[in-house]
Amino acid sequence: MTVISLKFPAGRFHATPWGRHVNEGAVEWPPSPWRFLRALVATWHLKPPAEVSEALLRRLLDRLASATPAYALPPASLGHTRHYLPFNEGKNEKTTKVFDTFVHVPKDKEVLIQWPVNLESDERAALAALLPRLGYFGRAESLVDAALLPARVDAPATNAAPQSDSAPLPECSELVRLLAPMTPGDYTRWREGYLAAANQLAAEPPEKEKKKPKARAIKAKAAEPPAALFAALHADTGELQAAGWALPPGSQMLAYARPERAFAIAAAPRRPPAAEKMPPTVARFAIASAVLPLITAAVSVGDRVHQSLVSRSVQSVFTGCDEAGAPLREQHRHAAMLSECVLPEDRIRFLTVHAPGGFDADARCALAGLNRVWGHGGHDLQLVLLGFGQPADFAGHNTEAGQSRILGEGTEWVSLTPFVPTRHGKRRRTGEPKLDEHGDQIGGPRHDLRRLLRLLGPAYEPLSIENEDHPPTRRPLRWLQFQRRRANGDGARGGDFGFGFRVRFAAPVQGPLAVGYGAHFGLGLFVPADARVRA
Repeated sequence: MTVISLKFPAGRFHATPWGRHVNEGAVEWPPSPWRFLRALVATWHLKPPAEVSEALLRRLLDRLASATPAYALPPASLGHTRHYLPFNEGKNEKTTKVFDTFVHVPKDKEVLIQWPVNLESDERAALAALLPRLGYFGRAESLVDAALLPARVDAPATNAAPQSDSAPLPECSELVRLLAPMTPGDYTRWREGYLAAANQLAAEPPEKEKKKPKARAIKAKAAEPPAALFAALHADTGELQAAGWALPPGSQMLAYARPERAFAIAAAPRRPPAAEKMPPTVARFAIASAVLPLITAAVSVGDRVHQSLVSRSVQSVFTGCDEAGAPLREQHRHAAMLSECVLPEDRIRFLTVHAPGGFDADARCALAGLNRVWGHGGHDLQLVLLGFGQPADFAGHNTEAGQSRILGEGTEWVSLTPFVPTRHGKRRRTGEPKLDEHGDQIGGPRHDLRRLLRLLGPAYEPLSIENEDHPPTRRPLRWLQFQRRRANGDGARGGDFGFGFRVRFAAPVQGPLAVGYGAHFGLGLFVPADARVRA
């Protein structure tokens, strides 16, 4: 079974059914199989992945065309915009009204296409490589996030499936027709029959010659269907319609049963109380041990805390993966384990578990049960939960009361743990570094830090970035003394070196601020510059 997920980040799917005018207000729902296969072909041409050859793409398309998919459609509604466009008719300038009808799909919902075929490993790899490159599906306004679900995922319950002419229509369903490809064998037989009939017609002498040369050329072109389905999927829609094709060569209209109220407007959800609306995003712990770990071991402590939490709960807020085991698309929504020392000391005394997506009741239960972390060849760490809340609830300088400097606000931030880039520096063929508009090497540490900060939002656009030789501790630790690689797990990293920086922003930003490789385990952590305490 092959299951494909389509999400529409803009909340819209624009597609006009074959043979309908855009101003008719008709929409194609669910998306037709023919449209999907043409999108794969277009993506392969415009954004070709090196691992997908033409022969492999042909095999993949033939396998998908050999079966008819079913759909799991989310709740949706119809919407439209109307535009009055000017046009000139002789000396008079007029306006014409154009409707733009679309299907509104909630951004957090997905369309699942269940294709009853078992692809070979290389075919699955080709499909998995093409889908993330789609960009849009239907009209260019229909931005899409497409993905191939793992083979182990159970087949979803479908609500739009092919309908045979002899079978009664399911209850609470309505009939729609979608453009679908013929199977490769059916297309070969149809083409042979079409050419035989065309040759027989051409052999008959015409009664009257009324066709112009251009019209005869169009007819001749229409009488030559492509040799294979792969070529038929390349045909231009405008040319086909101008040549008089009722349907594109290699396609057929199939009946589908979809929910009768597919576009019913759902009632607005009840607004939750304020207490439910703002789940806690911070769990604050104090650490006790016979020998407290140094801040240089922050990534090791964060990794062990992560393992302990995952052993208690498999929620995505801790694992960073969805139910299918795929990494979350919004990578910064799950929990980060941030170690903190009481400056200017360099021993870890506090741990902050921060998740912008918030902790629900089950996640808070798992966090409340976190009271011991094994010592990794040393002394075990005892963890005492100080409470749940928002970053502002724990911000401050009174560490005796459990307050945290990394959760405060500031316009100037300095590295507490080394920033490990996620990219490599770019160079020209001559060996000369490629520089950005700030004079930093593209892909280098400063450029990568600026890029990652921008991903956090407009407020995190840095005014300046300066190098820092060591963290704001009494003992001037070097960045090379820090552990800069996780013992477990992967992650994008641009090298084994760590760097320290001082970053200034135009306005105060709220912590915590951690970016780069291992940011969810304590690396790349910044602290407001006023946290530097001199002995």
